[in-house]
Amino acid sequence: MKDYKKYYILPASPEEVYTALTNPITIQLWTGDKAEMSTEPGSEFSLFDGDIVGKNLEFEENKKLVQEWYFGEQSEPSIVTIKLHPHKSGTSAELRHTNIPDEAFDDITEGWDNSYFAALIEFYED
Repeated sequence: MKDYKKYYILPASPEEVYTALTNPITIQLWTGDKAEMSTEPGSEFSLFDGDIVGKNLEFEENKKLVQEWYFGEQSEPSIVTIKLHPHKSGTSAELRHTNIPDEAFDDITEGWDNSYFAALIEFYED
């Protein structure tokens, strides 16, 4: 199991980014895929038309979201925490993803850079 931490600069306010991460209609706009999302702790979510699924654990409006991502049978949960900080260019998104299965690590980190955050940045640059 591996951990990953990275910062991404997004050209939008923390409030706008939080909405983009938690509102299923907005998620669908920047991913182009069906999404299921709720800000209710304990609710299940599905992103990128089911490619990413898990459980919502914690929300702090406009500041933080914590999710458990499912990777089949795992001894320890894989936890994604995204913290949003105001930045002179918009928002600094602090990503921390723990307990990523070794065999999925390269795909997951590439996905964070090239799919998830790349799509979000592009959404706000248009």
